[in-house]
Amino acid sequence: MSTTASSFRVSAFRVGWYGGTQARLVWSSKPVRGRAQSAPRFLPDTRTVRADWPRTLTFGTAGWPEGAYLLRLEADSGHQRYIPLIVRSAQGTGRTVLMHAPATWQAYNRWGGYSLYAGASGAYATRSLAVSFDRPYDADGAEKFMVYERAAVVLAERLGIPLAYTTGMDVHRDPEVLRGATAVVCLGHDEYWTPEQRRHVTQARDAGANVVFLGANTCFRRVRIEQGRTQPDRTVVCYKSSAGADPFYTTKPALVTTDFRQAPAPDPESSLTGVLYEGYPTDAPYVVHAADHWLYEGTGVRPGDGFAHLVGVEYDRVTPAAPVPEALEITAHSPLVCGGRRSHSDSAYYTAASGAGVFATGTMRWVEALMAGTPDGGRDHGMDARTRTFVTRTTENALRAFAQGPAAHHRPAARPNISELYKTRTQDPQSRLKA
Repeated sequence: MSTTASSFRVSAFRVGWYGGTQARLVWSSKPVRGRAQSAPRFLPDTRTVRADWPRTLTFGTAGWPEGAYLLRLEADSGHQRYIPLIVRSAQGTGRTVLMHAPATWQAYNRWGGYSLYAGASGAYATRSLAVSFDRPYDADGAEKFMVYERAAVVLAERLGIPLAYTTGMDVHRDPEVLRGATAVVCLGHDEYWTPEQRRHVTQARDAGANVVFLGANTCFRRVRIEQGRTQPDRTVVCYKSSAGADPFYTTKPALVTTDFRQAPAPDPESSLTGVLYEGYPTDAPYVVHAADHWLYEGTGVRPGDGFAHLVGVEYDRVTPAAPVPEALEITAHSPLVCGGRRSHSDSAYYTAASGAGVFATGTMRWVEALMAGTPDGGRDHGMDARTRTFVTRTTENALRAFAQGPAAHHRPAARPNISELYKTRTQDPQSRLKA
């Protein structure tokens, strides 16, 4: 910790339903003496910022329930910041596993002036090629968790289904938590995956675990996790459009850190998700196509019904030119304009040979919509209570069904309709609309 305040306290809140309060205090520290730490270290080869500070406070989590937590840091001056923390589950047999996305949190983190998107000047050309977990998060400290993950945790806990908690980093290291799981839930913005994480989630699907993607742009970037100053798995490496400079380019092409669909080892994410990331920014209504699909049961929707602003700011679509699991059903087919070009965002459902069901929403605003029209919906993009009700019921349908085991064993099969909706060959999946 670094602060100019004379002291601060730490409070740990577990996120959940809790009768509507949505969090519970589980621990508080005594006052801790404040200290301003040294300036961060800058590694010029990869333009990586690392704090390298000595430890300020240690605490144990013995007796804390598994789950998603927010640590609130409160200075004696009243200033507050947050740290997201996942107390992970050791095993997920018979449970729905919520998989949080710290690699993506870190990719966008600009603390110290650098992220995987921009350098201190704001220029893409001076961005980091590797970012470190050995630094704080910028802004309030928990923006990605609060916007794209928290509301889904609250909903899942309200349903009372058996839950387990993990992160993409943990699944990368060890797939044990996915063994015997009934479902895996990828949350609202889960862009950066290692090949190991992708392989482990795919193996879980092929063993019968249902998978739901509550966002868009999922599994888009291939990353490596490398050593930090003193600990393993503290650095997220992604050269992106500078992939030719990745030291693995000629020796280990399958580990080169660029978009999964790009050379030297193209492997589009659609083979797992059923949809392919296409672009941003966009803002469009979500348009229901297969209104009689079991996912929409109880929503009252009819074919062509729309939900304003639900598609954005990034979106996915079914892209027949890319590898797509069969049979696949497009459940929502939403016209949009992105970068002056007309296209669509798709929600899609398929079942794997194992019987596992896989549902992708195709829009990054899905989890945000769970808060639309409420005091928590500060970034609801104009979405209203009607949209919140629709998204909530659809998510409940998916989670309840997927908690019962392989969806093909108790829910109707997908009805293939790609050729009906896409009568011509679409854009080549090698395209990229994002830096």
